[in-house]
Amino acid sequence: MSVVRLALTQTPWTGDKESMIALHEEYTRQAAAQGAQIIGFQELFYGPYFGITQDPKYYAYAESVPGPTVDRFAALAKELGIVMVLPVYEEDQPGVLYNTAAVIDADGSYLGKYRKHHIPHLPKFWEKFYFRPGNLGYPVFETAVGTIGVNICYDRHFPEGWRNLGLAGAEIVFNPNATAPGISNKLWEIEQPAAAIANGYFVAANNRVGLEDNEYGDEAVNFYGSSYVVGPDGNVVGDVASSSEAGVIIRDVDLGAIREVRERWQFFRDRRPDAYGPIVAP
Repeated sequence: MSVVRLALTQTPWTGDKESMIALHEEYTRQAAAQGAQIIGFQELFYGPYFGITQDPKYYAYAESVPGPTVDRFAALAKELGIVMVLPVYEEDQPGVLYNTAAVIDADGSYLGKYRKHHIPHLPKFWEKFYFRPGNLGYPVFETAVGTIGVNICYDRHFPEGWRNLGLAGAEIVFNPNATAPGISNKLWEIEQPAAAIANGYFVAANNRVGLEDNEYGDEAVNFYGSSYVVGPDGNVVGDVASSSEAGVIIRDVDLGAIREVRERWQFFRDRRPDAYGPIVAP
């Protein structure tokens, strides 16, 4: 399969978990009706972005992976014949919690999960209160549409993760986010195209959108959406999504471009891992 139709969601917090899940079920049906073969949801998709504050009540959003939400969407994936990337709050055991993404194949089978490696801890992004650093490496998943990797939000600032996914054979890397305005706007424009170029694959990056003041009042962050897909040549596929409107975006990616670009830019051939020792020194 060369051309893959993929979908990304960007939406604000509805106010409760069940309506958030139902909304994403509807987004998935809309995407499948438009021919999408794979869909990726935003970071921690079924809850608010609770890193705004440090409150143990949000531990209640954590669940096992696989577990009830993954099982629910696995049934939908099988019904619609669509691959899914599901970013959820994972409880491995009481008090052992991760920012995780599960990957479901088009036949509804659970393929595995990625746990976010890099955990920020700064005002309105108090994630170390909620998550341990990931410990499952940088897996790739052989799906019905190709080889998929995941890199979650803050991970995108660290080039080593992107490279690990490229070396493991990823063709599309999904990058779900909860990214707020400020200095991140310029990074949002640069980092994913740079990663796509350096590693010769597609990056599908989506972000929450809107003000979650129904949960946090005056403390709420106004997420800026602007989800997009970028190819191995660094060019955005189609348009960048709205900075203010919720919805699902659909883009077609031609995986054949990976070979074309890599044969033109021989970055993998010309790598010098023997010279890179200092970058992994503690």
